[in-house]
Amino acid sequence: MSNIATLEIDGKKYEFPVVVGTENEVAIDIGKLRGQTNAITLDPGYKNSGSCKSAITFLDGEKGILRYRGYSIEDLAGKSNFLEVSFLLVFGELPTAAELEKFEDDIRKYTLVNEEMKNIIDGFPRTAHPMGVLASLTSALTAFNPKSADVNNEEEMYDTVCKTMAKFMVIATWTYRKNMGYPLNYYDNTKGYVENFMRLMFETPTGPYKADPVVVNALDKLFILHADHEQNCSTSTVRMVGSSHAGLFASISSGVSALWGPLHGGANQAVLEMLEEIHQNGGDADKYLEKAKDKEDPFRLMGFGHRVYKNFDPRAKIIKKAADDVLSSLGVNDPILAIAKKLEEAALEDEYFKSRNLYPNVDFYSGIIYRAMGIPTEMFTVLFAIGRLPGWIAQWKEMRVNKEPIGRPRQVYTGEQLRDFKSVNER
Repeated sequence: MSNIATLEIDGKKYEFPVVVGTENEVAIDIGKLRGQTNAITLDPGYKNSGSCKSAITFLDGEKGILRYRGYSIEDLAGKSNFLEVSFLLVFGELPTAAELEKFEDDIRKYTLVNEEMKNIIDGFPRTAHPMGVLASLTSALTAFNPKSADVNNEEEMYDTVCKTMAKFMVIATWTYRKNMGYPLNYYDNTKGYVENFMRLMFETPTGPYKADPVVVNALDKLFILHADHEQNCSTSTVRMVGSSHAGLFASISSGVSALWGPLHGGANQAVLEMLEEIHQNGGDADKYLEKAKDKEDPFRLMGFGHRVYKNFDPRAKIIKKAADDVLSSLGVNDPILAIAKKLEEAALEDEYFKSRNLYPNVDFYSGIIYRAMGIPTEMFTVLFAIGRLPGWIAQWKEMRVNKEPIGRPRQVYTGEQLRDFKSVNER
C-alpha cells in the first residue's frame, strides 16, 4: 500500500501521508489539509474521521473483535476481574499480584465522600433521574478536590485514579438510595469493589446484606465488558472536554451526560421499556417479532444487532451465560423476563434475524440481569457508567500525556450571506 494519498481539487494535486495502525487500520492524515488547500472535510457524526491515535482499545466490528491493550475480551472476562482490567486500561499492563493488592487498598483510602456532598444530593427531588444526579455529583467532586492532577507526575496521577475509582462508585450508588428514599451507605473496606456495589445499593439499617456470589460474578463481567469501547460518544466527549485541560472529574461528568442519551448508554433501559410495552399489550412475543420484520411498521426490536458490530457482539456471547446463571440462581419468576427469553430464543433461530446478524447484544442481556437483580430501569445507565469509568480515565490520561491539541471541529456554513442591518422600526 502506498504511504501517500493524493487529493485533486480544481486540477491541483495535494499529497497527504497514510498512517497504518498496528492492526492494519488505514488512515489518511489530513492535519495540513486546510492549510494547503483552504478546504476541510465534511463528516457528520465523525463516522469516517479518526480524532486521535490510541493504544488502549482495538475494535473490529466486521469480525466481532474487542481487545483491551492487546488482550481479548474473552480472556479478560473469563480470567480477570474488574479492578485488574481497570489497572490494565489506565496503566497499560496487567498488574502483578502485589500491584493489584496495592491498587485495591489505595482505592479504599479514598472511599469516604465529603459529608457536604449530602447537602447537594438533598437538593434534588426524589423523582430526579439518577444520571442527572450522577453528572451533577461528579462535577461537584471538583469543588472538594480542586487541584488538577499533573499527568506527568506518576504518583500524583496514580492517586487521582484511585480517588476517582473510589468516590465515583459511592456517589453512583447514592443516586439509587436517593431515588428510593433510603439513608446513604458508606463503602465497607473489608469487602471487594464489586461486592461493595451490591452492599452500597441494597443494605439497609434493618439488617446486614449478603450479596449472591453468582450476581457479583455477573456484575464483575458486565463491568469488564463495558470498561472501554474505543472512541464512542461519551469517550470522545471526555477527551474533547479534557483537551481544554479541564480536570478529570469535570471531564468524566461530561461523559456521564453523553452516556445518558438513549442512543448510547440508555440502550439497555430501552430494552426493558420495550419488554414492558410488549407485556402491557398482551405479552405476545411472536406478534412483535413479526412487527419487527415488517418494514412498514415503526416498531424496532431494541437490544438486537449493533451499529458497530456487523457480525456479532463478542460481549453478548460472554454475558449470555452470566444472564442464564443469574436467572437460575435467583429463581426469578417475572413475566417480563419470560418475554425476553422468548424473544432471544426466537431471534437466534429465525432465519430473518440470523441472515441480518440481528443477534441479542450486550444491552439486551445486561438489561435482563439488572431486572432480575431488582434494579430500576432508571439506574441501568448508572451501572454502565461505573463500568465505563476506567476507560474514561484511561482515555483522558492518554490524551493529556500525548499532549493532544484542544478539540476544535470545523464547519461548512450554510446560513445567510452579509445582510444590511435595519433598525427595529424598519422591520
